[in-house]
Amino acid sequence: MNKQIWHLYIVRCKGDKLYTGITTDISRRFAEHQAGKGAKFLRGKAPLELVYQQTIGSHSDALKEELRIKSLSKREKEKLIQSI
Repeated sequence: MNKQIWHLYIVRCKGDKLYTGITTDISRRFAEHQAGKGAKFLRGKAPLELVYQQTIGSHSDALKEELRIKSLSKREKEKLIQSI
């Protein structure tokens, strides 16, 4: 069985807002965001900058980590970004 590896990523966009997502292919997903496809939150909020990425493993673990990070304050997210 071919298990896919999941990744978590954070994108900084216009207004210094942060978007958190998960994917199996960060390069493809970020390109989709830059093309205005995918998350409605990022549409029209260029320029976009990929500021954080982390390999998680399973889809379930990625969903849990995404939820955890989305619950952090902006300050806590910025600390996480700076930790890389």
